[in-house]
Formats: sequence, C-alpha cells, structure tokens
Amino acid sequence: MVPFNRQKQFVEKDVLISVIIPLLNEEESLPVLYEELKGALNPLAVDYELIFINDGSTDGSAGILAGMHAEDKRVVAINFRRNFGQTAAMSAGFDYARGEIVIAMDADLQNDPADIPKLISKIEEGYDVVTGWRYDRKDTFINRRLPSIIANKLISKTTGVRLHDYGCTLKAFRREVIKELHLYGEMHRFIPALASGIGITFTEVKVNHRARRFGSTKYGITRTVRVILDLLTVKFLLSYVTRPIQVFGMMGLISGGIGFLIAMVMTFQREFYGIGLSNRPMLLLAILLIILGFQFVSLGLIAELQARTYHESQNKPIYYVRSVLRDGDDGRESSRS
Repeated sequence: MVPFNRQKQFVEKDVLISVIIPLLNEEESLPVLYEELKGALNPLAVDYELIFINDGSTDGSAGILAGMHAEDKRVVAINFRRNFGQTAAMSAGFDYARGEIVIAMDADLQNDPADIPKLISKIEEGYDVVTGWRYDRKDTFINRRLPSIIANKLISKTTGVRLHDYGCTLKAFRREVIKELHLYGEMHRFIPALASGIGITFTEVKVNHRARRFGSTKYGITRTVRVILDLLTVKFLLSYVTRPIQVFGMMGLISGGIGFLIAMVMTFQREFYGIGLSNRPMLLLAILLIILGFQFVSLGLIAELQARTYHESQNKPIYYVRSVLRDGDDGRESSRS
C-alpha cells in the first residue's frame, strides 16, 4: 500500500472529498462516528463534506444530525420521509455529493474511518473504484459470513468482476464513475460490477472491520434471496441491455427448434410406420415448444424496441470514452450515444 503523502496536490487542485453515510436508527453511533471521521480527515488537509442520509429513522438520529450541522457546516443531513432502503440512501448521497472523490461507508461503526486515507491513496494511483475487503470480519458465521461468502463467489463468477467482499460498504469512487450509475432495488452492493459496464479500473484493499457497539444489525439471511434476484438483473444489464434479442431470440430458436424436430420425427413415424398422433403427449409438447419459440422471439423484438426507447429517450450513451487525444481537445472523459 502506497502511503497517503500527497496532501499538497489535493490542496493545489482544490479536490473536495465527499463521505456519504446511509443510516437507520443509529443515534448512539453518530456522535462517535463524527469524531472519528474528523480525526481521520482533518490531518489530510483536504476540503471535505460529510453527507449523512437518514433513511427514515424513528429514534433521535434526525435531531443529532441537526445538531452536528449547526456546529459544523461540513455536515450535510438528508432526511428521508420514510424508510426507502440502503440503495436509495446511497443514490441520494451520490446525487448530493460535490466531491471529486466520493467515499461510502456505514454508520454503525463497523467500518473504520481510519481506512479512508488508504482508499484515497489508491484513487491517487489511478484507480476509478477502490472497494474495501473485510478480511477479518467481526460477524457471526452462520447468518452473516457464510451467506456473504457464497454471495461473493456467485456475484464474482456471474459478473466477471472478482472481489472478495461485495458487501463491504466502505468504497471510494471517482466522481465521473458514480454520476453514470442509476441504482434500484438492492443494487448498491453491485456498484463495482455495474461500473465495470462503463469501463473502469478497480482494486480491493484490506480494511479494518469492527464488532457492532450499539443496536442490532438491520440485515438478515433472507436478504440473500433478494441479492440473487438482483444479480440476474445485473447480469442482464451488463451483457444484454443493448441487445436483448440475443437472449430471448436464442431461447426462442432453441425452443422452436426442439419442437420442430419432435414434430418432424413424429411425422416421419406417422408416414412410414403408421404410428398415430392423436393419443401421443409428445405432439402437445412439440406444439407447446414451437409456440414458446415464437413468443420468445417476439419478446426479444419488443425488448429491442424498449432498449432503443430507453437509450434514445434519455440520451443514454451506449459507450464511454476515457480520453481523446486530438488537436483542440483537452482529454476530458466523455460519453456518446
């Protein structure tokens, strides 16, 4: 790990660091977290903001955030009208962040603010996304660590973005990466995989993980089911969002082809061996497969129209350019539709 020792470059470039912290009923943790964040960020001599997203807390979290903001204008408090979930809170944090580097972390004190300089150092090396790896995780094995191990392997295999710890909220991003992301459902854990779709460089660093000091966890083993369902969406978005006909069309061709082959075999048997068709369930199967084939192909064509509507109505780019070297250009990153 390259030590973070380039504070002057940050000051000269006036780089602002945004730390976004989603929270739900963390009134006991907030004062401790605030002091730890100041202790980690103040020595870096950088301009920063702390964005707390109160996801419909029913305890005194809103009042504590209001007091912190009154004392320190670097504190930004976003209070949701109700609980919308961690993904929505992360998305709101990204929307309100003004920093060139954006750090995301949990509010329950299990993420250690002292690791933030380590993540920033990696961003300085040229990476677009730096994700934390809780290599010595302080959680129970059966209902937290085991599902996480299974989910991490499954996500890495499916998306092709291999990380040890997708569930670690502590991550660092360049601003140009997060502005291209649109999060729904439980997608916050898939941010590195989603960002890979626009072409990024990423790395993983070991971070400290601490036992929960206050309250109880908001996550359970049932969340694994939602993760698997969202993983299907992520796989589709990464591989086929601009060419859905290749998914549904292939399924249609396979289904229709098998149905047509069965029908041809049965026709051959009827013509040359006198085997009747009326009492054979295989005939119904062949008809069903052929009809399904037509339906899958039709669905693929409709999905193609939807994909074009999605991209064209929002001027959504289908590729992203890191830089252009040409007379008159300044090398800025851009995207084109």
